Amino acid sequence: MNRHTIGRRGALGLAGAALAAPFIRPSFGQAAWPEQTTVPDILKGSGEVRIAGYGGTMQEAQQRGYYESFEKLTGIKVRAFPGAAGPKVKAMVDTGNVEWDLAQLSRGSIMNLQKLGNYFEKIDYDIIDSGVGSEYRFEYGLEMLVWAQVLAYRTDAFKGAVPSGWADFWDTRKFPGDRAMFGTSGGGWPEMEFALMAAGVPADKLYPIDIDKALASYSKIKKDVFKWWDTGAVPIQLLTDREVVMTTVWNGRMAALQAAGVPAAISWNQGLLKRDAWGIPKGAKNKANAMKFVAYSTLAIPQARVALGIPYGSVNAKSNEYIPPERLALLPSSPDIKKQLVNYNYDWWIDNREIVLAKFNKWLLS
Repeated sequence: MNRHTIGRRGALGLAGAALAAPFIRPSFGQAAWPEQTTVPDILKGSGEVRIAGYGGTMQEAQQRGYYESFEKLTGIKVRAFPGAAGPKVKAMVDTGNVEWDLAQLSRGSIMNLQKLGNYFEKIDYDIIDSGVGSEYRFEYGLEMLVWAQVLAYRTDAFKGAVPSGWADFWDTRKFPGDRAMFGTSGGGWPEMEFALMAAGVPADKLYPIDIDKALASYSKIKKDVFKWWDTGAVPIQLLTDREVVMTTVWNGRMAALQAAGVPAAISWNQGLLKRDAWGIPKGAKNKANAMKFVAYSTLAIPQARVALGIPYGSVNAKSNEYIPPERLALLPSSPDIKKQLVNYNYDWWIDNREIVLAKFNKWLLS
């Protein structure tokens, strides 16, 4: 994208467009979502943008939340793919076969790749809406939703007892049954913070992580972990099939499970507050369109629409004006839930990821 063609005036135009929604109704489960009715000419174009996300209910929410309206308002076609992952971006850039124009990753994944080389394009912040907080902005990516990694359990498994926190997750006598936890086979980072909190480490004392202490805690639950999952659909299926009674999970995945009538619930206490980010792979064929989509998708109304489709929080402070209070109460960004969560320290993980993974994988094979 030519920075001379999209300047501060464009950014101001975006802010105005974000306020163009004509209405919102309180029933988030119904069709009446806020509508983004216009975009400035600067976001219009032609051709396509190829976007890699995480598939499943997340992609469904994005399809309705902003893919469809982006196509309609800008004239740029969206091609969505599941399976976004940092190692895939690395392979594409290394081989010069860049099949995605935009990828949904984490800030940590993006910055870790940047430590190895030049894998992402810089974000043009001249066209990003002013409602997006500074804490979500970084040079090679823009965080685009807030979510939580939490404890989920079957409500019919413990005769009415309710687990709360990681000491209960580790307590297989009080809460018997198999568990599932996030593994590293898909390039993920282990849940060391949960292991430490299970061992009694206070939430405000987690960083820097005591790796050996976390692994010692992991050893106490290892035999009860039925599955080390690596994609968000797995723990949901395990709960549905009664393969496990308790698991770690990405909070947004639970909505579809609960809507399907599966007796399962989230325990927010001691969950990790995380964010996803957009990153434009270096050499992306449709870089300009990708940048336009980044700007569009982080406007207040598209952000609110995604939050109505899947219970993840917004990075645009103005979005809350378009989200009914009963829906806000379910989002990890809501005040009542957010105060129960622990801020994930991406900076620590960026600096220590390789050391942790080596030790964790060795421990897992032992």
